[in-house]
Amino acid sequence: MKIEKDTVVTLSYQVRDIEDQVVDPGEQPLDYLHGGYEAIFPVVEAALSGKVVGDAFEVRVEPEDAFGLYDVSLMKIEPRHLFPEDIQEGMMFEGKPEGGSEDDVIIYRLTDIGEDTVIVDGNHPLAGVPIIFSGEVLAIRAATATEIEHQHVHHGECK
Repeated sequence: MKIEKDTVVTLSYQVRDIEDQVVDPGEQPLDYLHGGYEAIFPVVEAALSGKVVGDAFEVRVEPEDAFGLYDVSLMKIEPRHLFPEDIQEGMMFEGKPEGGSEDDVIIYRLTDIGEDTVIVDGNHPLAGVPIIFSGEVLAIRAATATEIEHQHVHHGECK
């Protein structure tokens, strides 16, 4: 069986940056519904079309096709007194973007903590970074009618 629209694909995978640093070791296989359901980066999905079990793959994914370009406007310098005493670099919290609606939420990371200021960044840690998505096709099967209707893979019964 080949990977085509409405097949469920199981991959072993790994994601590296362009300096060959592993950013996602893919410790568990990845299952996704193939065919434009936005369950995997579209450029990776396109490269997987037509592959069969046992095929290896490696795809360079540019930032605009992965985690987006780096947006400087999502980096903010905030007064230190607005934050708890026990904060540490790398901590994350939800916030509302300037000018955003009540429903808009961004995950911010603390990237620098000074005496009087804190720098927070709403960009994904891999924004602006090309990545290499590689692995092997482990399994392919026809999707069920329910999976196609719900547009995602079901593991067991969906309620």
